[in-house]
Amino acid sequence: MWPRKNAASPDRELGVDHLMEDVGRRSRRGGAILLSAQGVRVLGQMGTLVVLARLLPPTAFGLLAMVAAIGAILDLVKEFGLSAATIQKQDITQAQVSALFWINAGVGLVLGLGLFLSAPLLARFYEQPELADVARCMSLGFVASGLTVQHWALLRRQMRFSTIAGLETVGDLVSFAAGIGLAVAGAGYWALVVQRLCAPLLLLAGSWLFCRWRPAAPRPTEGVRGLLSYGASVTGSQLAVAFARSIDQILIGWLWGPAVLGLYERTTRLLMMPVNTINAPIYAAAMPGLSRLLEQPARYRTFFAQVIQKLGLLTMPPFALAAVTADWVVEILFGPSWAQAVPLVALFSLYAVFLPVLQASGLLYLTQARTTEMLRANLIDAAITVAAILAGLYWGVTGVALALTGIGLVVRLPLAFWLSTRHGPVGIGVLWRAVAPPASAAIAVVLSVSLLRRVEPDPTLTALASTAAVALTATLLALLAWPETRREIQTLLSTGKIPRPSASG
Repeated sequence: MWPRKNAASPDRELGVDHLMEDVGRRSRRGGAILLSAQGVRVLGQMGTLVVLARLLPPTAFGLLAMVAAIGAILDLVKEFGLSAATIQKQDITQAQVSALFWINAGVGLVLGLGLFLSAPLLARFYEQPELADVARCMSLGFVASGLTVQHWALLRRQMRFSTIAGLETVGDLVSFAAGIGLAVAGAGYWALVVQRLCAPLLLLAGSWLFCRWRPAAPRPTEGVRGLLSYGASVTGSQLAVAFARSIDQILIGWLWGPAVLGLYERTTRLLMMPVNTINAPIYAAAMPGLSRLLEQPARYRTFFAQVIQKLGLLTMPPFALAAVTADWVVEILFGPSWAQAVPLVALFSLYAVFLPVLQASGLLYLTQARTTEMLRANLIDAAITVAAILAGLYWGVTGVALALTGIGLVVRLPLAFWLSTRHGPVGIGVLWRAVAPPASAAIAVVLSVSLLRRVEPDPTLTALASTAAVALTATLLALLAWPETRREIQTLLSTGKIPRPSASG
C-alpha cells in the first residue's frame, strides 16, 4: 500500500496488459480485500450512526440531508462518468487522461462555486436560515472531489485494491472520530458537516500520494470526444438514478421540515449504508475484471453470475432478518425516542433485500459499453421510482417507503433484469438462476423468524441468540436445496475455500 518513491511513467500507470493473465484471480482477491475493508467501514459507520443518533436530534440530521440530497445529484455531474471511461477503455493515453482530469477539476470547481453562491436560495427554499452556511462549507467537497476523480480511477484501473481499501478506511475512521468528537463537544449539526468534509479531503491527499500519475498541461486531445460521449451517457444514467434517490428527501424536507426528514434520512441511511458499502467493492472489483473478459463470453457470463449470486447471499438473508426484527433494530440502535422509525426500518429492509442485485445489473451496461441503453433504462427506472414516491406522499413517509418497496419488487427488478440482458453474453435466465438461491434463503428467514417471534417477542439475549441461530439454519437449509450452492457449501466445509468460477460456464 505504501506509495512509490518516484513518479511512475504514464505507460506504467495506464497499461493493463500485465493484468490480463490473472484478471479473475485479481478480481476475486480485490473483492475479498475490499469487502474486508468494507466490513470495518460498515462497523464504523454503524457505530457512528448509533452514537450520533443518541447525541444529536433528528433536526440536525434533517438539516444536513437537505443539502446532501442536492449534493448527491451535483456530485455525479462533477464526475461526468469519466472515471468509468478511464477504467473501461483498454488503450487510453496520457493525453486523454490528462484532458479528463482537467475537465473533472473544472467541473468540480464550477459546481462548488455554484453551491456556494446559491446557498441563500437553498435556505429560502427550505425556510431554514442555517442552511446557507452549511451549504457554503459543503461546497468545498466538490472542489476536492473534482481533483480526485482520475487518480482514483487509475487506482481502480490498475486493480490496486489494497491501496483503495486502505485509503477509504482511513478516511472513514478519521471522519467518524471528528464527527463524534465535535458532537460530544456540543457542536450540533456542525459535527455532521465536518464529518462529511473529512473524507473527500483525505481521499484527495491519499490518491495523489499513492497514484504517482500526474496530468500534463491542458491542450486539445484526439479521442477525448468519444470518452466524453461515453461519460455523458454514464452521467445521464447516474443523474436519473440520483434524482430518483434524492427527490423523496427533497420533497419530505420541503413539506414537513427537518425533524421529519431527519427521522426518514436516518432510517434510510441505516439500511442503505450497508447496501452502498457492499455494492461499492463489488463494482470496484468486478468492473475491471468483466471489462477484460468481454472477448470471452463464457467466462464473462460465469463470472457475472457468480458476482450477482454472492452479492445476493451477502445481502438478501440479513436484510430479510432486519425486516422481521425492525422493532428490535430501532430499540437497540437508536433507543425509544426513535420508535416512530420502526415501520420505516421494516419497509426499507425489504427494499434492501432486492436493491443490490437490481443495481448490479448495471455492470452489464458499463462493461459492454452499452451506455446509451443504460441511459434509457435508468431514465425509465427513475420515472417509475419518482411516480412511486409521488403516489406514496399522500400517506406520509411510511407511504413513500411502502410505495418504493412494492413497486421496486414487482416492477423495477424484473424490468431491470430484462432490459440489461437484451444484448450481450448474459441472458435473463442467468440472472434469475443466480438470485434464486439467496432469494429462497431470504424467504426462509422471514418465515422461520416470524414463527419464532411469537414465543420470543422481546429482544432479550436469549431471544437474540435464538433468532440468529434460526436465521442461520434457515439460510443453510434453503441453500442446500439448490445443487449449485449445495456443492459450494460442501466444498467450503471440506476445503475451507469458496469454489472459483469456471471458465466454461
